[in-house]
Amino acid sequence: MATDQDFDDFDDDDASDGTEMSFLGHLEELRWHILRSVASFFVFAVAAWFFREFIFSSIILGPTKTDFYTNQILCQAADLFNMPSLCMQKADFILQSREVSGQFMMALTQSIIVGLLFAFPYMFHELWRFIKPGLKSKELKAARGAVFWVSVLFFSGVAFGYFVVAPMAINFLANFKLDPSIQNQFDINDYISLLSMLTLACGITFQLPMIAFVLSQVGILTPSFMREYRRHALIVIFIVAAIITPSPDVVSQLLVAFPLLGLYEISIGVSGRVLKRKMREEEMESNS
Repeated sequence: MATDQDFDDFDDDDASDGTEMSFLGHLEELRWHILRSVASFFVFAVAAWFFREFIFSSIILGPTKTDFYTNQILCQAADLFNMPSLCMQKADFILQSREVSGQFMMALTQSIIVGLLFAFPYMFHELWRFIKPGLKSKELKAARGAVFWVSVLFFSGVAFGYFVVAPMAINFLANFKLDPSIQNQFDINDYISLLSMLTLACGITFQLPMIAFVLSQVGILTPSFMREYRRHALIVIFIVAAIITPSPDVVSQLLVAFPLLGLYEISIGVSGRVLKRKMREEEMESNS
């Protein structure tokens, strides 16, 4: 079984050595962290530019295709539950570029998005390296593995948004018509904005356990409070699921709601562990 030591940050040697640094020294240190973060983003963005055609046709347009992995699974589930509406149909829309520089700017935009996405763990790692020397030993011990867990939760949320939320939302919106004579013709920028919003929003939403950890660490949040308002959270989660999955069938909403409910329960457990550790430390200090 993995231990907390297994998830230590990459550079525990950066912990504070007890020496004070001047204000200008902090600015210089921050400058180098920012430069390294920007460099990592630039590397991934350039790589994404060279693979722009593959990224666009296979990844960005993937959720619109009937042979997309998620769409195939949903069609199988539709046969199993006898719910034809769950099976993704061929997206009935046309993507258009309405500006002379539209496709070039779209290629540039997708490179920036992919660069930020893949550089996120290292950028957060650099931010953590800057913050860590100012923390006390107890705070460092409590936050051990922060980079690992933030990265895992972020990419889990992005994957959930891309493979689950985006295909259902795009399929519903692309095939929704007030009248058969009206043809859906979307601007490519609108499509990319929708896909980016759904995936990145899920990536941020999946940080709920880490948010619960931080708020519990500073004493703002407790597990008893989260248990008391579990019913309220349940209502909010189903409302959110209904918003991001506009399809009227219940199964689609449940597919989105259940992972969010799981995150809420995990957050309660995280808050409970923080509270127990704080109580144990206070007991040890009082006995010493």
